[in-house]
Amino acid sequence: MANTMTKIERVDRSLAGKEVDRPPLSFWYHFGVQHAPGERIAQVSLEFLRHYDLDWLKLMNDYFYPMPRGTLGIATGADLKKIVPFDPRDSQWGEQLKAVEIVARELRGKVYFVDTVFEPWQVLKRNLVGERLDELADREPQAVLDALDVISDNVVAYCRESLRLGASGIYLSTFASANQLPLDRYVKLAKPFVLKVFNAIKGDGIMNVAHLHGFGVFVEDALDFPVPILSYEDRHASNPSIPEMRKRFPGAIMGGLDKDRIADVTPAEAIRSAAEGVRLGGTSRFLLAPGCSYPTWLDPGTAKALAEAVQRGAAR
Repeated sequence: MANTMTKIERVDRSLAGKEVDRPPLSFWYHFGVQHAPGERIAQVSLEFLRHYDLDWLKLMNDYFYPMPRGTLGIATGADLKKIVPFDPRDSQWGEQLKAVEIVARELRGKVYFVDTVFEPWQVLKRNLVGERLDELADREPQAVLDALDVISDNVVAYCRESLRLGASGIYLSTFASANQLPLDRYVKLAKPFVLKVFNAIKGDGIMNVAHLHGFGVFVEDALDFPVPILSYEDRHASNPSIPEMRKRFPGAIMGGLDKDRIADVTPAEAIRSAAEGVRLGGTSRFLLAPGCSYPTWLDPGTAKALAEAVQRGAAR
């Protein structure tokens, strides 16, 4: 029964809660080409998709939020005021938008793809404030909130442009887990801005995804995200299983693949892991994918064997 549907049909039916021939499959890792123009990430992403014959593409986005002009790091409340609105096309994100446009043109009508973004809190953490963020949030909480609000507006502007250019959805990573943030800090400084982004685009992306990054995910604080798909590391012991999460979340679950059982394992073990994920995920409202990025040093032969086993229905 495997491969009796088109890739778009398979995703559409699964998201709608209808039976599919097999789970829609995808996986990804960071390509490390953020030094290059958008045309390069588009090229390598399309090559990756076609090599493994994936059902949908997560377009990686490793272009960083731009530092305020003349700044090498934000350390004070006054510095935070340097974070201002900007046109995403006039920044590094403009390179990602070039990639989105190219990928959309190549895949239109054949394969869906989601574009990756990071929540405003992670934007501050990744480069703007970095190692000083916790200290600054304690010392200047209102200034941090004000900056997060501006960043949210810029992220929304970027997401709207990406969706306009043809992305099928936005895959937004949020630190909704105990090993990333204390719950009280997440609820105050991260979640409100995730909601702001998703509420702004909820009618525009058929594959909008909330990715709960980390271990010990805050399930109660993910259930009100207005998205059709929830992604998390279901295979980690600290997180709920897919059957457990299904009882709480009405949409589709993205998961099932153990990111720690693809590198440094035999192809047979990777296929066994995929088979477990297929059984956990069921036959609808499920997209088979890792709970986070695969390591870049995976063996392409192992990944290909996993993909082919899923595609022929052997991973069951």
